[in-house]
Amino acid sequence: MLRNLARNGLITIVFVYVGLLIISPLLSLVIGAFSEGFGPIWSTLSGKTFLGAFWRTIWIAILVVIVHIGFGTAVAWVMVRHRFPGRGFLYGLIDMPFALSPVVVGYMLLLLFGRRGLLAPVLEGLDIQVAFALPGMVLATLFVTLPFMIRELIPVLENFKIEQEQAAATLGANGWQTFTRVTLPALRWGFIYGITLTFARALGEFGAVLVIGGGIQGRTDTATLFVFRSLDERMYISAYSAALALGLLSFLLVMGTEILRKMDKNIAEPVKKRI
Repeated sequence: MLRNLARNGLITIVFVYVGLLIISPLLSLVIGAFSEGFGPIWSTLSGKTFLGAFWRTIWIAILVVIVHIGFGTAVAWVMVRHRFPGRGFLYGLIDMPFALSPVVVGYMLLLLFGRRGLLAPVLEGLDIQVAFALPGMVLATLFVTLPFMIRELIPVLENFKIEQEQAAATLGANGWQTFTRVTLPALRWGFIYGITLTFARALGEFGAVLVIGGGIQGRTDTATLFVFRSLDERMYISAYSAALALGLLSFLLVMGTEILRKMDKNIAEPVKKRI
């Protein structure tokens, strides 16, 4: 009986903790957005200003995910399959975005790519603008989302047995065939979770893109900057509506991934039993 009481008490604490930190803010956001009905929400979400900022955010997130799929996979592969001097230091660098403030990231990029930055003469010679433009915002988002794909793939690669690849090679498969038909299917959930977390983090990035992008309305503003500007101008319904749209999109991404995982598990278990 005492064990059941302790178990139920612990579960209650977990629900209260998660509820206070996640459910309560989301509930207050929904109440605030619908406080004047659905009309103001639709007016905000269908407005030109929000749609421009929203689609700019989406395109940045998609581009960042594509880059991390390629380079993140390569980094994870090297970290797991190879031993080399400086490997531990590289592990630390990969985790730096977790510890570093996004505002500091934006400022560092500004020191590199700004008008008086270290790389300013090179950029001027090539007629390329990074700071206060879309390239700088993409770089900032790449930095803050760096660890997610790598950290999702590393444990999967570590648990994946190299003997399967060796068996495929013995049967005559070349390197590309081995990767696409043996390795890639085994890594699929690492990819899916990495893509989901990277995309969701890119959607919510604020500090780094504000500093390097400048928040120029119609040019470098994103959905999160739209929320910030709306709050600053006391347009609370607009801020609530935009924040609710972003939160709902991130929630659907995460929950969709979990549903797919359960569906995949339910399909795989009967197959294993038959085998």
